[in-house]
Formats: sequence, structure tokens, C-alpha cells
Amino acid sequence: MTAIDQGTPEAASTVADGFSARLNWLRAAVLGANDGIVSTAALVLGVAGATDSSGSIVLAGLLGLLAGALSMAAGEFVSVSTQRDSERAVLRRQRRLLADRPEEQLAALAAEYEAKGIDPRTALQVAKQLSERDALAAHAEVRLGLDPDDLTNPRHAALASFLSFAVGACVPLAGALLGQHIFLTAGLVVAALAVTGAASAYLGHAPMRPAVVRNVAGGLLAMAVTFGLGTLVGTVI
Repeated sequence: MTAIDQGTPEAASTVADGFSARLNWLRAAVLGANDGIVSTAALVLGVAGATDSSGSIVLAGLLGLLAGALSMAAGEFVSVSTQRDSERAVLRRQRRLLADRPEEQLAALAAEYEAKGIDPRTALQVAKQLSERDALAAHAEVRLGLDPDDLTNPRHAALASFLSFAVGACVPLAGALLGQHIFLTAGLVVAALAVTGAASAYLGHAPMRPAVVRNVAGGLLAMAVTFGLGTLVGTVI
């Protein structure tokens, strides 16, 4: 049995951190799908209001899906790349501190365990054992909340954003592919928004009904505005 087993507070904290990270990724995927639903639905209905051409409506939906998914992926790649650069800079600084002032850093690590409720003697023992195994990993996990071997990956984040947006955009696009069934498209979108609203509320431990109502109302408003503008433009032209 190691100094830190699965029943200790720090082990529980590690499990909780990993679970929280997975929830954050899942929440981001739900929000990405929601963006794909709303933006593509607004685009499809806007074009449907301006023209009777099924080909133009479907083409607009496909282009909206591609443009939106690429935009989401590019934005996520830049954002996560910046975050990873910051994480690497912090780890380099911590590595220098461990090399220059090992005793001071050991005391700081022990103090972190004391703050978690471990008695000073045990905290120092745990800090020593973990530092002997991998000092950088120990300090990064406890003091920085990082895993040096599992930093954020911008490529994975970009791919996840691309896919989540594309999956969401397929909902209004499916309605457009069935022909000029505006109410069918709107119905599919409302159902999908109710699902993503409920999912985001569940993941965020928030009341479900207000989240669903807000999500659906926002989507309906976006579709109504773009359809109205499209109709106006189509009439003028």
C-alpha cells in the first residue's frame, strides 16, 4: 500500500478532478452541438424565406455546417494552443524552482497536504515519497492542477468542436433535405434544442425546465428573425 491510497483526500481529489474535466468536455460538446443547431437552422430558414429553391436551401445549410464547424474548430485550436503554451511555461518555471530550491519546494508541497487536513508529519512524509518518485508531477498535480503527461491537446479540442457543431447542424439540415417543410424543420430544431438544453442543465446541476425554455425560446427567436428577414429580402428582390 502506498502512502496515498484511494481512500485518502488527495486520491479522492484526483478522481474528482478527472471527473470534472470529463464533464467539462461533455458540456462543451453539448454547447457546440447547440450552436450548430441554432446557427444552421437560422441560416436554412432565412434562405427558405427568401427563395423557393430547395437546392439553394440545402446548399446554404451545407455551407453553413462546414463554415460553422471550421470556425469552431479553428477558434478552439487557437484557444487551447494558448492554454497549452501557458501550461508548459508554468511547468518550466516549476522545474527550475525544483532544481534551484528543492528544500523550499518540498516544504511548500507538504504545506499543500497539510491544508487538505493531513497532519504535518504525515504530510511531509507523503511529500518526500512523491518527490522521490516524480517531483515535478507531484508539484504540478497538487499545486498547479496539471498533469505533465496529459496536457490539453489543441488537435483533440478542435476535432471535438468540429464534430459537435456538425452533429448539431445535421438536425436542421435533415429537415431541409426532406424538402421545403419549414414547420418540420422547426419542429426538429425545437426537439433537439430541448434535448441539448436539458443535457446542459443536467451537466451543470441546474434546474432543467428554465434551461430548456431559454434554449428553445432562443432558437425560435433566431429562426423567426432570419425567416422574416429572408422573406422580406425575397419579396423586395
